[in-house]
This record gives sequence, structure tokens and C-alpha cells, in this order.
Amino acid sequence: MRLQQSYDHRLRDLVRSTGSVHCATKIGVPRSTAASWIKRPAKPVVSATSIANDELMECERELHRLRSQVARLRLLIRLLFVILKLSGFKLEYLRVPDGFSKQKLLVAIKRASDCVPLVAILKVIGLSRSRYYAWNQADHCELTDLTSCPRIRPAQFTRDEIAIIQDMVTCKNHRHINTGGLARIAQRTNMVFASTGSWYRLARKYGWKRPRNRIYPPKPKIGIRAKKPNEIWHIDTSIVRLLDGGRAYLHAIIDNFSRKILAWQVNGSFNANATVELLEKAASGLPKPPPDVFMDSGIENTNSTVTAMVENGTIARVLAQVDVVFSNSMIESWWRSLKHQWLYLNTLDSVETVCKLVEFYVEQHNKVIPHSAFKDWQTPDEMYFGKGSEVHEHLKASRLKAKLARREANLAVQCARCQTEPKLVQLANEQNNSS
Repeated sequence: MRLQQSYDHRLRDLVRSTGSVHCATKIGVPRSTAASWIKRPAKPVVSATSIANDELMECERELHRLRSQVARLRLLIRLLFVILKLSGFKLEYLRVPDGFSKQKLLVAIKRASDCVPLVAILKVIGLSRSRYYAWNQADHCELTDLTSCPRIRPAQFTRDEIAIIQDMVTCKNHRHINTGGLARIAQRTNMVFASTGSWYRLARKYGWKRPRNRIYPPKPKIGIRAKKPNEIWHIDTSIVRLLDGGRAYLHAIIDNFSRKILAWQVNGSFNANATVELLEKAASGLPKPPPDVFMDSGIENTNSTVTAMVENGTIARVLAQVDVVFSNSMIESWWRSLKHQWLYLNTLDSVETVCKLVEFYVEQHNKVIPHSAFKDWQTPDEMYFGKGSEVHEHLKASRLKAKLARREANLAVQCARCQTEPKLVQLANEQNNSS
């Protein structure tokens, strides 16, 4: 026969009044039993009533409340410590220029030092002892917008002087005067006597910005675009320095519609006839009307031979930013890609080496490298010869094939749960087949 456990009625009343089973479970009472005391009403108990028992019960309730509150506070403090540690917050890396904020911090540290050692408090908040004692030695000086107390460093700028410097630096009426000129004007007018370096230092420290934003004319967001190949060309010359101090002159023509390099040339010296040679090579076999060739105002583009081609109707010359507002940036963008993505990665020791490197990159640019300006990233050759639609259809079919292959590969993998529950596998297969 199992003996029924009995517990003191005062313990049951304590659990019922506090609503917590912790005070009972810590002395060995089963949790289910203590929980039933909260749900069931109190039973009548006949005992000798005394003031001492009532006071003891009240002390037990207060002790339980305080212990619960301390446990919650410990958890919150531990969480705050973890957050401070992960964020890397320390007062040694943060200025507190506001005097009122600094006084509140000192008062809080003084109150906490009655219960916690001062060394531990300063370590937790990341405040050095020397800095703390320097604040206290300032004789409760309410420091505002200064690096230290004026009594400790009397040679530093006053708040009024800093305000004058800030007003002159940020004033629109002085935006036509440089910072050095403002420093001299302030001295000549007996406003602030400070060096130019001090003005620059204060501007950097407090982040003052001069109201000197330049107003630019509106630029076209979309540049000139051709609707078909050989409608608009871009031609330009660029220079590459060699290791021996020499130079290699690069000339190239790019098609606006397809971004294909139609002709290029590398010379060891400046060749004024390079433009004519490239235009003749690119324009051979082209039907009329002639393409519009965008070029700059260099001598290689405005000489008599190029003018003769324009008069013969071979090309239509357009001087960028002279005849039109558009620039010749398309060929200049290709120069940047050629140099930084290929030429500068190799040893440029001679003109012959540069010529071989350019030949390789032109072939890769035209035939291999997809261009982001086209749908499905087609190559310039595919756009120039009208093969772009074939690439789109091929990629569409390949994506569908890869998607089906990926699904079949994932369905072929079986884990331990799939082997023990074949109904899940069957249900997954039905859902995939229906989708």
C-alpha cells in the first residue's frame, strides 16, 4: 500500500498566493502536485492562529518576489553584457562633449560605486581611470563642445571662437573665399586669431561643409543608340605606356549597335593616317548610305584625307560634343575594359607584345565574352550578324532541361525518413508530376 504524501498547509498557501511552483519544487515537491495546488481551491485548516505565522508567510512571499526579480535582472544584465561585447561599444572610443550628459554619467557611476567596485564599473563601460579622474578634477566643469576643461587647457579655443569659425565656414556669403582666406580675414577684422591649419582641423573634426556645390547642366541619361548594325560607329585613339618608357598608340572602331570591334591598329608612333586606314578597312563592301562616325577633334580625325572621305560620301563625320551634345564614350569604355581587364595584367615590354595582346582580346570580345547590354548576354558577333534569336531559344530550352534534370536528381536522393515512410515519397512524386 502506497503512503500518501502530505504537505504543510502554509506551503500550499504560499504556492497559491505567489502563483509559482518554484518555491515548492526546490524542496522536492513534484511539479504536478504543486501545480494542482494552484488550480484547486484552498482547503479549510484548523490551527492555532498567531501573528508570528502570518508575518513568516508574508516574509516568504516577499522573499520569493525579490528572488524572482533578481533572477530576471541577472538575465537582462547578462544579455546587455553580451550585446555590448558584440557591438564593441567602449567609452574610450567615444567623446562625450555635452556637459549635462557627462554630469549624468558621473552621478550614475558614483551611485553604482556604493555597491560595485569602481574598477569593475569602469571596466564594464570601457572608461579609462585617467579619463574618469580628469573629469572629476575639473571641479564639476560642465564641458560642452570642447576636448577638455578650459581650466586644464586654457590655450584652447573658446566656444564663442569655434562658433564664429563655424559660421564663417558654412556661410553662403563667404563661399567664394577659400578657407585660408577666411582665416586671414578673421584676423584682419579682429574676430578670431587662429592659423589656417586650425581652421582646417576644426572643419574636419566637426564635419563642417562649405556651401560650394557645383551646379551641373542636365546630362542625357540614355546616350545615342543605333537601330541596326553599321548605322553609327565610334573611333578613337588611346595610348599605352611600355616598361621601357616608350608608348604604343591604339586605334579602333566599334559598332554602336552590336559593340563589335570592326577594325583596330597598334603603332609604335603617332600615325595621322590611322583613321583613314581603319575607316577604309571597316567600310569596304558596305552599301550606301554611309555610317555616322563619331570622333573627337584630334588632328588624326580632321585632316584632309578624312575630309576627302567625307566629301566622297564614304562616311559621315560627326564631331562628338561639337556637332552633337553626345560624347564618344562607347569606344572610351572599351579602352578601359581592354586596359584594366587584360593589358595591365601582362608585361608590356614592346609594341609587338601589345599588338598580340590586343589581337587576342579583340577576338575574345567579339566572339566569346557576352555583353550585358543585350538580351541573354549575347556576344557582339551574334548581334552584328543577326544570330541573337538563336541564342535566346537555345538558352530557353537549356534552362528547362537543366530544371528537369535538377528535379530528377533531387528526387533520386532518399534519406532515412523516405525509406521508413514510403507514403511521403509517393505524395512528393505526385505533387511534382502535377506541377
